[in-house]
Amino acid sequence: MKGTLTLIPTPIDEESPLEQTALALLKEATMDPKKNVFIIEDLKPGRRRWIRFGLTRDLVDDFILFNEHTRAKELSRIIELLQSGVNAFIMSDGGLPAFCDPGVELVKACHRAKIKVTATPFANSISLALALSGIDHSKFSFAGFLPIKSPERDLELKKVLTRRETVILMDTPYRMKKLLEEVCRLNLGNDVFLAMDLNSASEELLYGKIGQVIKNIKDFKREFILILSATK
Repeated sequence: MKGTLTLIPTPIDEESPLEQTALALLKEATMDPKKNVFIIEDLKPGRRRWIRFGLTRDLVDDFILFNEHTRAKELSRIIELLQSGVNAFIMSDGGLPAFCDPGVELVKACHRAKIKVTATPFANSISLALALSGIDHSKFSFAGFLPIKSPERDLELKKVLTRRETVILMDTPYRMKKLLEEVCRLNLGNDVFLAMDLNSASEELLYGKIGQVIKNIKDFKREFILILSATK
């Protein structure tokens, strides 16, 4: 049984408390350090926030640092731990981990290794979907909702699929299947990420080629965000 990588969004300031679901999850995880590891970006701010949140000091020396200087060394070790059944919790210095920071590489590696990725509650679904996607979003655009009717819809989608940046698409739940099939017909082999029912009990995240993603969907009427990797 593989472990799970959980993104823990933290306040961007130094005064606000940690969100209660995240705090409870971390407190429970610290009770069994053999089954759970904790990943931070930098030691001093990470340790300071950890202690301020009221979490045990006993594990500070065991933190795994994952940043631009350590990622090459630590990536394979973290994946091995997750594959062995250990859970991993990742926090940035402030804000949403894996959003425009080195954590994106860890998320991507998890998707490719079929390791579950999730996150504690976060208010912005678009940012959260990007962080959970594992797709490079150093440059991205929000294409939003396509026109409902053709030919405008087809023309706009063709434009979207030629952009040389990561693109975010949304639509109503009852048009999810239609959108996915349209992308499948026009897609040039880009990796895609489909986030369904984020932060809910029915949350499901699918990563890969669009055809395979469609095959793995059981219920097509879901709240969703579709992320398309940049055209190469």
